[in-house]
Amino acid sequence: MQQTSPQAGDQVTKAVVPVAGLGTRFLPATKSVPKEMLPVVDRPAIHYVVEEAVTAGLADVLFINGRGKQALEDYFDHNTELEASLRAKGDEAKLRLVNEPTELAQIHSVRQGAPLGLGHAVLMAQQHVGQEPFAVLLGDDLIDAANPILERMLQVREQHGGSVLCLMEVPREDIALYGCAAVSATDEDDVLQVTGLVEKPPAEEAPSSYAIIGRYILDPKVFDVLERTEPGKGGEIQLTDALAALIDMPVEAGGGVHGVVFDGLRYDTGDRHSYLTTVIRLACERDDLGPRLREWLRGYVSSEMPSAD
Repeated sequence: MQQTSPQAGDQVTKAVVPVAGLGTRFLPATKSVPKEMLPVVDRPAIHYVVEEAVTAGLADVLFINGRGKQALEDYFDHNTELEASLRAKGDEAKLRLVNEPTELAQIHSVRQGAPLGLGHAVLMAQQHVGQEPFAVLLGDDLIDAANPILERMLQVREQHGGSVLCLMEVPREDIALYGCAAVSATDEDDVLQVTGLVEKPPAEEAPSSYAIIGRYILDPKVFDVLERTEPGKGGEIQLTDALAALIDMPVEAGGGVHGVVFDGLRYDTGDRHSYLTTVIRLACERDDLGPRLREWLRGYVSSEMPSAD
């Protein structure tokens, strides 16, 4: 299926959030609760992701979901019984909290069907996105609201066209956990030309220390490429493989890939240890929770330190 790719400057208004994963690293909790609904302090992780998209001007959000993920849609919908109960009690503060998610964005969803990889999940967005550039946000990566990155990525897309990745330097020994970008410099310190992409390379074979973090601005040409992309590692259709094919295409045909270097705060909720540290860090930053929690942590850590004797 051939599409006419938009030119640089076309507005991005839609965000795609893949949420079909099984969350096996958080079993048994995720046997019945989607991992995206696990609380990060007092909001589920997915709330932070949707809020980030909306703050960047992307109020049309599409979930690529799977079986057992109804709770995500319910969270952003009205709960009339709960709202009526709170209203009857005159509890306006809690009523505002309950209604906040319903007012954040226009939420849509489509089933992925089979867990065939991130590339396949993105391909499921084709009918909803059409021929517009769009953003992809992965729920495991939470970006601190004080260090937004999507706005800058949208600026780079407007300036250069093509697709834009979020890149972050990681220790060389950790690069095998990520997609890795080969890059060359541009006239802007925080913008790199992406010249190659490798999915989870061994450290000794990685072309750089720049890891692809879970934020993308994609040209719709990626759909054409994904339809032709064969399964790669793990039998999955890798988004990295499709993006690699776009690198050498001309911008007017939807090609070209740039990277924006992110050096702000990123919280990884993809495994138990990182999830726990994320909850603690974000709670410590809260005015209503931070002072008491920090005081308790100092006392707890001190009591757990081995004695000098």
